[in-house]
Amino acid sequence: MNRSDITRDYFMLKGPLAKKGYDWWWHSFTAENKETGESKPFFIEYFLCNPALAGDEPRIVWNDPEARESGVMPSYCLVKVGFWGKDKKGQIHNFYPWKDVAIAEDSPLDLSVGECSCTENRIRGKVLVTPEQAAEHPEWMCDAGEMEWDLSVDKKVSYNVGYGASKFFRKINAFEMFWHAEGMKTLYSGWIRLDGVEYIVKPETCYGYADKNWGGDFTSPWVWLSSSNLVSNISGKRLEDSVFEIGGGRPKAFGIAMNRKLLGQCYYEGRDYEFNFSKFWTGSRTFFDCKETDDEIVWSVTQTTFKAKMEVDIRCRKEDMILINYESPNGKKLHNRLWNGGNGIGTVRLYTKKHGEWSLVDDMHAENIGCEYGEYGS
Repeated sequence: MNRSDITRDYFMLKGPLAKKGYDWWWHSFTAENKETGESKPFFIEYFLCNPALAGDEPRIVWNDPEARESGVMPSYCLVKVGFWGKDKKGQIHNFYPWKDVAIAEDSPLDLSVGECSCTENRIRGKVLVTPEQAAEHPEWMCDAGEMEWDLSVDKKVSYNVGYGASKFFRKINAFEMFWHAEGMKTLYSGWIRLDGVEYIVKPETCYGYADKNWGGDFTSPWVWLSSSNLVSNISGKRLEDSVFEIGGGRPKAFGIAMNRKLLGQCYYEGRDYEFNFSKFWTGSRTFFDCKETDDEIVWSVTQTTFKAKMEVDIRCRKEDMILINYESPNGKKLHNRLWNGGNGIGTVRLYTKKHGEWSLVDDMHAENIGCEYGEYGS
């Protein structure tokens, strides 16, 4: 539901997660080329891994089987940025040792490393990987490029998954992967420079998003969909106070994998419609199919409760997307076809139940959809 809780954005790598855990803050949005006005989506992510295993240098082991066999685990701070689109797409990674990281604990988000920083209301930074470095360091899992940014962050609508990520369940590490979207709808403003080209980020056209994931490992399948660029197909009205989000895959609780499940929320013109399997008393159920065709990634999701239903049909061109790269805290890289994009397009249909029948609330056209899909071994 739409309930802010910035304590879920706090640094989480304590206890067992300090030795086998990750913690990241993700930001995605659309910017406009300063000269041409052309729109381009970007993401900026601050990713932390295994602080208790810190060395003098960042340690990456996914492509070093001997290191993994001897028990060596990764440990670093990664500032990861990316950009989507047929004309230019990619991801740039800068790794830092933990000795260069400063982060607040048990207080609001305040992270700094190198030239980069991240708080609840501002993100700044600069990353650079030369073509020579990208070729010499395949373990960095990235492309060559340079990006610099300075953005203010105004988180307007939250997706709080409820007790599943509460302080108690966080303390006992009940789930393998936790999620909180403090900024399911976020207004960004500022600028970006990508390889010398400047982009302007405006609150009214950024269609921004900000969330947080942490835990001991990732999920498979991995599904994410979200957009606040919604227009009613019925009235033609732009829905300025609306946003939808779906995420999850196959969660693990206390080490036991559940059936394929997704969490979802549609915040429609100031009213919440939540689809949360952990709130069993609401009768929440999800049916989804994600597939890869020759040209596209396609998502079809239906979520229901006793009172509401959301049907989502989304597609994104593969030529606009990247295969996003992550190393797990255990040093493995199991997601090798994790499709990630910011140019999804589709429809969202929202219903409520009246007198035992589904009644359409709205049929919405969605663009600038953040989207993700991948499975282990694919």
